Amino acid sequence: MVGELAAKVALVTGGGSGIGRATALAFARAGARVVVADVLAEGGEETVRTIQGAGGEALFVRCDVTVAAEVEALVARAVATYGRLECAFNNAGIGGGLGATAECTEENFDRVLAVNLKGVFLCMREEIRQMLTQGGGAIVNTASAAGLVGAQGIPAYAASKHGVVGLTKTAAVEYARKRIRVNAVCPGWIQTPMLGQVGADNPKFETGIVRFHPIGRLGTPEEVAAAVVWLCSDAASFVTGLNMSVDGGLVAQ
Repeated sequence: MVGELAAKVALVTGGGSGIGRATALAFARAGARVVVADVLAEGGEETVRTIQGAGGEALFVRCDVTVAAEVEALVARAVATYGRLECAFNNAGIGGGLGATAECTEENFDRVLAVNLKGVFLCMREEIRQMLTQGGGAIVNTASAAGLVGAQGIPAYAASKHGVVGLTKTAAVEYARKRIRVNAVCPGWIQTPMLGQVGADNPKFETGIVRFHPIGRLGTPEEVAAAVVWLCSDAASFVTGLNMSVDGGLVAQ
């Protein structure tokens, strides 16, 4: 496998399914050696087997991104195995419960922010520390269209993703002169297992949300993965602090 990321080392959290898996595979196709992290070993190991079966190089590390010690160990394992860390995709996240703000429980709010926002912060902190020692790198975070506009019925999720947007901009400004680029992708509704969980009790759910996208369909994990790989590549060398919509026109309305 050769490509725009040949011989580079890429880390993907939440790499066991959906956007994370698609991006891990895309990194490998672009020539990167991939460290796949997930809290669920089965999915992460399957992603690694798929990469290896196609001739790529990959490693699975189980990691709960809400636990600082596990994140530190993840980055340390990546560097111990491959020597460097040029690219990182902080993608691990959960949807949380549905309901208006007044109906959102404290437990749900705390859990969603712990995974989606604190988890991204903990990963960025360790990745940046490593990239500072090696003279640069590229980080991409998974935010959301719900991090750019209001999103009825998912207050905790929207708050967490707005936070990711702010973290991305801040780190981008802080480390630009250190040759560390920090960007985010902001997907609309993407055909992933998480989408299936949200609409599990409503057979018309997917049809209903398609109408929010001017392009007339939902996105695919591979379309988000392509954006992530581009943001990590030298083709995006003058791009930092960008929160890129990959949403079929959803937030342009």
